[in-house]
Amino acid sequence: MAETKTTSAAREARSICRTASPLGEILLVANARGDALAGLYLDGQKYHPVVPPQWRDDPRLPILREAVRQLREYFRGARTRFDLPLDPAGTPFQRRVWREIAAVPCGATISYTELARRCGKPAAVRAVGAATGRNPMTVIVPCHRIVGSDGSLTGYAGGLARKRLLLDLETRAVAGTARRVA
Repeated sequence: MAETKTTSAAREARSICRTASPLGEILLVANARGDALAGLYLDGQKYHPVVPPQWRDDPRLPILREAVRQLREYFRGARTRFDLPLDPAGTPFQRRVWREIAAVPCGATISYTELARRCGKPAAVRAVGAATGRNPMTVIVPCHRIVGSDGSLTGYAGGLARKRLLLDLETRAVAGTARRVA
């Protein structure tokens, strides 16, 4: 399991909780104020934080409870977008990339090249890919929807099997929504 370096943000007291999912255990991290989600990490994913001793397990914190509720709905196919306050730590460029990723609708994919274009940096495909890989909100900021220029599944910090599972889940959820509306 890859680990991140300890940053000043990581040393702050945080509330966390863990929840089971079809992808394995998920670690949810609230921001220091406890009013927004700062991270969602899959067990064993690249850049999974080392949980410092001052982070406390607090599954009753409202933001964490709401995140767990919305994740359960998502994995059941009953939710296609998340409605949570987010507070990810990142550079301004990374945050821009993550905002653009969050705008990709459920059931759709775009290429890293298209993502770079949407970020206003069409020549920065590698930098956009690196920022995508550092996304601390996997699933909620759906970086699994970013694919290679030829549509191939490439680069996912949680592993390509999980990326495929998420895309398949979303294809079924979107198809189910269309049937319910018709």
